[in-house]
Amino acid sequence: MPVSRSIRSGFLAAASIAAMALAGCSTTDTFEQPAPLPEIDERVEFDRVWSMSVGDGHDGEFLHMAPLYAGDTLYAASADGEVVAVQSENGELIWEQDLDERLFAGPGADARQLYLASRNAELIALSSEDGSEQWRVSLPTEVVAAPQSNGSLVVAQTTDGRVIGFDAGNGDQLWQYDAQVPVLTMRTGAAPLVGGDVVIASFANGRVIALTAAAGQPVWQYEVGQPQGRTELERLVDIGGQPLVLDSAIMVAGYQGKLALVDIRSGQEIWSRPASSFYSPAIGNGNIYLASANGDIQALRGNDRRELWVQDQLSWRQVTRPAVSGDYLVVGDFEGYLHVLSAEDGSLQGQVKFDSEGIRVPVQVTRDGNLLVYGNGGKLSVLRLEQDD
Repeated sequence: MPVSRSIRSGFLAAASIAAMALAGCSTTDTFEQPAPLPEIDERVEFDRVWSMSVGDGHDGEFLHMAPLYAGDTLYAASADGEVVAVQSENGELIWEQDLDERLFAGPGADARQLYLASRNAELIALSSEDGSEQWRVSLPTEVVAAPQSNGSLVVAQTTDGRVIGFDAGNGDQLWQYDAQVPVLTMRTGAAPLVGGDVVIASFANGRVIALTAAAGQPVWQYEVGQPQGRTELERLVDIGGQPLVLDSAIMVAGYQGKLALVDIRSGQEIWSRPASSFYSPAIGNGNIYLASANGDIQALRGNDRRELWVQDQLSWRQVTRPAVSGDYLVVGDFEGYLHVLSAEDGSLQGQVKFDSEGIRVPVQVTRDGNLLVYGNGGKLSVLRLEQDD
């Protein structure tokens, strides 16, 4: 089935993110003992542009409510129901909405509205102009990945494998696709990609599936990971990160699976290599940067995927997806530290304690190269990297 060439612009306008603890495990569980905080010769420091607090952040819940950067404005939400819009340049508050309920996911957005999912399994639409509620609808079960929209269609993906399309104007349900997921999964979910003609959803069964935006009918599917082993734990193959759109292809990685580049229109594999990650990779300087599930960060040359370097001093520290800012990469960890790596050789260049409750959502890079950071405790900041003299 053909897919429109306008797909990429639709994805890029709608994209936003997710990553991981086993369902039923505590938020500090790790598979191995985390590496101690590395002692480094700091050559780069963080300067604060502005900072504020957004409610109680994730409030002790294992959530991945990443702020949504939309150029001049950014939006953020907390588990205790606070939603804010601020000017990204200086952090000045545009509006604030205190919802009288717990939130599990969001915000996602289009040009007119923000979309959040509540703990009571409701999809909520707020005006992006002033935060007023536009509509809400019930969901069959909880959603932990930000709902996504292309302006006319809103898509929410539930933890039990359902992908549901709603009318962005009034919340009417348009279609539903059901996928089978394993009994044991990571407590995470990759936000769907919503283009003009197609929706791409990633599942805990290790598969990526393209659906028609009009009716939710499957177009193609691709297997990122295949369950193997005797125990449910060994057979985990969750995809925790929203696929990365690159022209007419998507790049995706899965836990105990592979890193792959897949054609958007056909689902055909362009290339793949073994990998295990809770996040999709980052791209910069002609290279691919991946945070492995064990905390190692690796750089691959983009044209042939040859490994350039591996940084293993942050092993099992639950590092976030790398953010690429110029010649540097920045990751957060479970203890709330931000780490700066050289993009050229992976050496550690700087670190700072940001949030004592940890950092779970990936750092984002603004259009001027600054860093947008949201800690688990609700601290929201824009920081600038500066080289030490």
